[in-house]
Amino acid sequence: MSLEESIDRNLHTRACELFRIRHPIVLGGMGSATSPELVAAVSNAGGLGTLGLSGRGREEVGRSIEQIRSLTSQPFGVNFLLFRVDDAAVEAALAARPPVVTFAWAWPEQDLKPYVERAHAAGAIVTYMVSNVPDAVRAVEAGVDGIIAQGSEGGGHVGLMGTVALVPMVVTAVAPVPVLAAGGIADGRGLAAALALGADGVLLGTRFLATHESPLHPNFKQAIVDSDGHDTVLTTVPDVISGSVWPGALSRTQWNAVLAEWSGRENELRRNRQTIAQNVATARAAGDPVHTPLLFGQDAGLIDQVLPVREVIESMITEARLVINERLAEIIGH
Repeated sequence: MSLEESIDRNLHTRACELFRIRHPIVLGGMGSATSPELVAAVSNAGGLGTLGLSGRGREEVGRSIEQIRSLTSQPFGVNFLLFRVDDAAVEAALAARPPVVTFAWAWPEQDLKPYVERAHAAGAIVTYMVSNVPDAVRAVEAGVDGIIAQGSEGGGHVGLMGTVALVPMVVTAVAPVPVLAAGGIADGRGLAAALALGADGVLLGTRFLATHESPLHPNFKQAIVDSDGHDTVLTTVPDVISGSVWPGALSRTQWNAVLAEWSGRENELRRNRQTIAQNVATARAAGDPVHTPLLFGQDAGLIDQVLPVREVIESMITEARLVINERLAEIIGH
């Protein structure tokens, strides 16, 4: 086998086979930060687009999946947060028979198996996102087909363990079930590193938020570009504002005026939550990046421009091949 053939084989992983995609790159199902247009763009570029469906009603779920199918003939996925799952929305999604269903963030006492079995009965591949090894084992015992191991570098809701430590631990614990690495990955170097850790691909959030097809306000995309990654913190402030409680998660968020005002004053924030939530909603609608909690990862420091989705994916693959090529050449040379 030639060096080039070895590289191509390394980038065609079990994740590609599982999801029937060309590149082992998956869009995270980030709720309202995803859209049918973004999902279709990722799938059309050879990855797997995923639509976040938590918080969307039954009718919107059906319309959104229909819209994705009108924009792409390629595989795609949908994502549900189990701690606040809407059974009617799940039923609507499964009735539309999406190729992939991803679940995440169940309460400890929730039984995963019924959700996995229902998705399998609808013909879907099922994955589950975890931030620790016990949850990965629990999901595999419930019958999932793949695991997403998300490190604390990622944006939005995360656990406390970093990607480099978490991924190989999960890979070992759930073998031979395929694992995707998530958290802090934004380029081909991250993809190559994830493969070296034993993962079969990567799931990206922040990098895809800063794309032309992302539904984020342009000012929020620019905030990602302007960030050096050091200006993000783990906090509960966004969830206190929204009135939600996640099971054991913190939210990686950019440090800005709204975080500076309310960090350490969460009790007062709870007492005035409705007024503050309205102020934040007004700021978000106006595209105000200073008075809106912006959830994105430390890998913002790797992102220096807003790009089309296809360019992001193709550049990742090209860079990953180059990194692997260089390392293999060094090994062979020695």
